[in-house]
Amino acid sequence: MNITPEQIDLWRTMPSENQHLEFKEAKNQFDSRKLYRYCVALANEEGGFLVLGIADKPPRPVVGSNAFLNTVATASKIFTAVGFRVEVIEVNHPDGRVVVLQIPSRPKGTAYHYDGAYLMRSGEELIPMSEDQLRKIFAEGQPSWLEQVALQGLSAQDVVQFLDTQSFFELLNQPYPTEQSGVLERLLAERLVQQSDTGYAILNIGALLLAKSLHTFEGIGRKAARVVVYSGESKMDTLSDLTGGKGYAVGFRGLVQYVMGRLPQNEVIEDAIRKEVKLVPEVVIRELLANALIHQDFELTGTSPMVEVYADRVEISNPGEPIVPVDRFIDGYQSRNERLADLMRRFGICEEKSSGIDRVIEAAEFLQLPAPDFLVEHQRTVAVIYGAKDFKLMDRSDRVRACYQHCVLQWVLRRKMTNQTLRERFGLSERSGSRISQIISIAVEQGIIKNDPGAPDSRKYARYIPAWA
Repeated sequence: MNITPEQIDLWRTMPSENQHLEFKEAKNQFDSRKLYRYCVALANEEGGFLVLGIADKPPRPVVGSNAFLNTVATASKIFTAVGFRVEVIEVNHPDGRVVVLQIPSRPKGTAYHYDGAYLMRSGEELIPMSEDQLRKIFAEGQPSWLEQVALQGLSAQDVVQFLDTQSFFELLNQPYPTEQSGVLERLLAERLVQQSDTGYAILNIGALLLAKSLHTFEGIGRKAARVVVYSGESKMDTLSDLTGGKGYAVGFRGLVQYVMGRLPQNEVIEDAIRKEVKLVPEVVIRELLANALIHQDFELTGTSPMVEVYADRVEISNPGEPIVPVDRFIDGYQSRNERLADLMRRFGICEEKSSGIDRVIEAAEFLQLPAPDFLVEHQRTVAVIYGAKDFKLMDRSDRVRACYQHCVLQWVLRRKMTNQTLRERFGLSERSGSRISQIISIAVEQGIIKNDPGAPDSRKYARYIPAWA
């Protein structure tokens, strides 16, 4: 590629560095080992350009670089160090010498390393890639876990015996075929089952969704959801521990009902009538359970979706770290397992247009519950839903988290958060306006929300939007 001064100036106008472009000043020199590490990291991120002699902060002036004066020798040293060719280009810009390293993408299914470290960029740092990321790279071009065969060499009768085909057609709102061949034709059309010269094969996705018993299929039984109930607010005393047996789709309704039946009940007075209500509403349990089943990382072994019921909260978790940042759960959506999500949507278990988290937040606000918390642990994503708690008992993090989630929800609904909307979210009177202002100020200071630039210049009429909006 011919790199011109005009191309350099075009790169300089970009709002920020990105996955394929990195700037470094390197006025006098640039550490060779650091150079090799950047080449590996950029190659692992599908290639790009490392540009030396330009300040990495806007407005990115050309400062010139005396690093790597012999570009041919530098290219040779890079190849010896990292094992792939990098083109080193010298550009005579009017404001100074610029060195551009054009780094190719790694081959499909391969990750590069330097001194044993498979590197990637994270902000200004170079860090080792996670096991999760490496597994995905090495599996490129191979069938995903869901598309692999769970059981093969089966007859048509075996398939009907192992899968709950009756529920399958009920979930699709379709009449059950009068002939067994019609059942197999639909399963084949949905790519839940394959046919070969040796008979039928049930794919993992078919077993996972429709199995009469997940434990019939080796390696899939461990994917069954587990529900653990504790007597208090810690794991000290376990009341029950049950692992599901049916496929996700055919057993989903039963799983939701089982969890709801194990939730603690709180006594409330409404319209002068005393009544019992569940710790958490069913819509929240349903949405978060569907999320945990659909968005888990099936490549991880020895772990499964879990529901843990405590006296004051419910924690629903799934294997794998999220592919959408937790602070974008409400407005963002990207399915880890698109075909599974599509089938679950058609079964009426989840929605296609969003992750359902917005419905969870809406329910929490309507019932004035504490804001749910979304956590990323080691190879695991956890959603924590709290039971009712008076505003006075909420700590600072509870209130600020609720403020941020309310702000994002308003944004999703094409509205703007105000002191009044947040006050109503907490169920407080107008006299509490100053306390709400304090919460908003903290959220602004933390950089998670900001003033709406289109709002009137008045504290009384101030509106707020998410910081990333």
